[in-house]
Amino acid sequence: MLENILRTLPQVLFDGITLGTVYAVIALGYTMVYGILKLINFAHGEIFMTGAFIGTAILLAFSSLGWIGTLPIIILVLVAMFLTAGVTGAIGVGIERIAYRPLRKAPKLIALISAIGISFLLQDLVRFTTEFANDGNFYLIGPELFKSNINVPLSKMASFLSDASFKTSFLFVLVTAVALMIILDVFVNKTKWGMAMRAVAQDRDTAALMGVNVNKTISLTFFIGSALGGATGVLFAVQYGTIDPYIGFILGLKAFTAAVLGGIGNIRGAVLGGLIIGVVEMFAAANLSTLTNHVIGAEYKDVFAFIILILVLLFKPEGLLGKALHEKV
Repeated sequence: MLENILRTLPQVLFDGITLGTVYAVIALGYTMVYGILKLINFAHGEIFMTGAFIGTAILLAFSSLGWIGTLPIIILVLVAMFLTAGVTGAIGVGIERIAYRPLRKAPKLIALISAIGISFLLQDLVRFTTEFANDGNFYLIGPELFKSNINVPLSKMASFLSDASFKTSFLFVLVTAVALMIILDVFVNKTKWGMAMRAVAQDRDTAALMGVNVNKTISLTFFIGSALGGATGVLFAVQYGTIDPYIGFILGLKAFTAAVLGGIGNIRGAVLGGLIIGVVEMFAAANLSTLTNHVIGAEYKDVFAFIILILVLLFKPEGLLGKALHEKV
């Protein structure tokens, strides 16, 4: 049993890191909005899904124009990500203005219900559009942009390891996602707008008294978070090929779990939580049947992300990198 687990471990790590980076970038949107508004934007998963469809449509348009194959594919995907990020960022700003801003002083439960309503609205709009455009086919298969595989001959390095392989899209997804995370971290910690966002997160009223435009800062937060979600949707479509209007629910839920696991409101914690959940999920998918003597199959891999979440909430409720808040009496 241990030998089989060790042999498959390199492939599990490759697949887990790829999936974990997707969770991590989506989790950034959750953690940014929560850090400022103390609101869980449950529509964020559907913004990710919308971005996947918009990006795929743009790439299919490039293909129909004959650009794919004649122009560098990396440039085309980056252009699709940039355009998608702009659209989903604008959607995020619109959602904040229409669904959240009027409810800032309302009980948090009302804002939460509004977020769930927006989530269903986006899901049904995309489903209707897909059905109308594709004669009832809810599935869009993205073009196979990165067809080649890279083999890693690990068995030559250690006999107990098996060879691993990954698509060239793995490198693109990983490098792009890491670049997005670094850019966001620098923006939040090193720029004036980032300072304004941190000030609003700490004390909204005091920040307003100090001259910070709270409404613009919150709108910018929604724009950045939604733009990241949309760009990640394009990465997901490129890596996994098949998308549907319902991918936002489960992926958004796992990304939210990653944000809570790392410490919601903490950007680096969201990244750490996403990577942990991605690797654990892939490990369970590859080895769960072996570990349980075929009693439980890989279809139960989703359970482990939430088991980890429950354990963290029991023993470290603030998350792995979060800070405990001490209420003064």
